[in-house]
Amino acid sequence: MGLSVAAIRAGLDHVAGLSPRIAGALAQVGYPEPRVRATGYRTLLRTIVGQQVSVAAAASVWARMEALLGEDILPEVLLAADAEALRGCGLSRQKQGYARSLCELVASGGLDLAALPADDEEAIARLVQIKGIGRWSAEIYLLFAEGRPDIWPAGDLAVQVGMGKILGLPERPSERETRAMAEDWRPHRGALALFTWHCYANPAL
Repeated sequence: MGLSVAAIRAGLDHVAGLSPRIAGALAQVGYPEPRVRATGYRTLLRTIVGQQVSVAAAASVWARMEALLGEDILPEVLLAADAEALRGCGLSRQKQGYARSLCELVASGGLDLAALPADDEEAIARLVQIKGIGRWSAEIYLLFAEGRPDIWPAGDLAVQVGMGKILGLPERPSERETRAMAEDWRPHRGALALFTWHCYANPAL
């Protein structure tokens, strides 16, 4: 689902009204495009597959998994798959453990991705029960898939660099500083996160 164009614009317009620096950057580079991922188990599984490898390598592994397990890659089918067959797809032993953790939670009903808690921190806590899914991955899922408007992945390097550029800081702020500086911009930090990525490598800033 992700944040809609209208939600991104409304959120950034609100934040720009509170910060002349953000208003100036917005005038220079414009609004970011939405970032959208599907809700559900497959998106989280693809996140695990893609960890610490290139986009091309992750796509190759995913294609081999689809060929082996079927396009839907149902949790029950992956759980029943032979470890060597999964290794042949390019899924390391560690990632197999992470994938099985996700599949077991989904198959058992221990994790209902259609009914995550409305409170963002509670939803993050639910998602990080999955081995291999840390806070950043959970935040990205909630922002890109569920379109939650106030997700702020302050641990993301590009968010930190982007904020530093936007605010004219002499050096990249730490995760703690990045989290603290955005407190006044609740509940529109999701749109701001998209804007920091938009600014991260933009030569206009």
